[in-house]
Amino acid sequence: MTNLINRWPLWLGCAVVFWLIYALQAILMPFFAGALLAYLCNPLVNRLTQWRFKRVTAVTTVFSVLFLSISAVFVLLIPVLWRQFIYLESRLPLLLRWVNRKGIPWLEKTFRVDIDRLDMDLITSWLTSYWQEAGTAAGHVMTKVMQSSLDIISLVGLISLVPVVTFYLLLDWDKLINNIKELVPRHIEPKFSQLTIECNEVLSAFLRGQLIVMLLLGIIYAVGLQIAGVKLGIIIGLLAGLASIIPYFGFIVGIISATVATLFQNGMTFDPIINVWIVFAIGQILEGWVLQPYLIGDKIGLPPVGVIFAVMAGGQLFGFVGMLLALPVAAIIMVLLHHAHNKYRQSEFYQRTESTPSSD
Repeated sequence: MTNLINRWPLWLGCAVVFWLIYALQAILMPFFAGALLAYLCNPLVNRLTQWRFKRVTAVTTVFSVLFLSISAVFVLLIPVLWRQFIYLESRLPLLLRWVNRKGIPWLEKTFRVDIDRLDMDLITSWLTSYWQEAGTAAGHVMTKVMQSSLDIISLVGLISLVPVVTFYLLLDWDKLINNIKELVPRHIEPKFSQLTIECNEVLSAFLRGQLIVMLLLGIIYAVGLQIAGVKLGIIIGLLAGLASIIPYFGFIVGIISATVATLFQNGMTFDPIINVWIVFAIGQILEGWVLQPYLIGDKIGLPPVGVIFAVMAGGQLFGFVGMLLALPVAAIIMVLLHHAHNKYRQSEFYQRTESTPSSD
């Protein structure tokens, strides 16, 4: 108890930090995003410095490549996605009617099951109310934009801070890490360093490896579906790639969506569907045999059931942000639990055995 009382400045400092994070959360977005990008790009900068690049030159090179790549993706991808979204919006009512008139009867006849028809009136009224609310909301947003241009300027300013924060954090990343390490009490520094190294390996495996896997799967599915002639191929492919953060979920979402879109587009013919299934089969083979082993491996240590539970728990507790942070936090918790388990196995309480009475 005395030790806890003597450490009141430490607890007070932690409380002040948490209060500041809560009070300043409205302006922390660019700093959080910049720190995340700097963390992801720092290994590339270190690799260039090992090749005798100066730190400033290495940071400028990596930052320029990142900025140009993101800009090129936006320039090339957004017009195509916009056209496909327009196509989806115009075809959605026809798709729903096709499902009622042809899709469900075909399923009933093929698999000998009884499936309820979609309530078109309910869906139509829901879509109508949705678009009306969206239009009303858009009107309110435009009104607010016209009335408060300062808020828009503030938002644009916060977004434009992201590349600035990323650049300067990359420039001083190693120095910042060393300063934090020097603040750790010396008697716990070795254990703290070991834990941070292991947590960094886990986070690297997830953040860098899983993001690359998602990106490559999205590209594979999108390009493959476009070659197969699916008009919504890019939307479905990218959606399947993003959903692949949950094991097998991206595959299920993608193949069902692509199959329905292909049937609606070409009628009840199997040849185009076979091409779609081949695309997703190739994606699964590449993910299981190439992408996952070489980019992620087994460093995360979470079984598929654990991944699903972590994502669902994060979404239930903190919404969409919780779903994004669920797996990194769960991976770090797994590292801490692993050390706690080893310490427990080495404890006297675990290793103590019942003494048996000696026989005369």
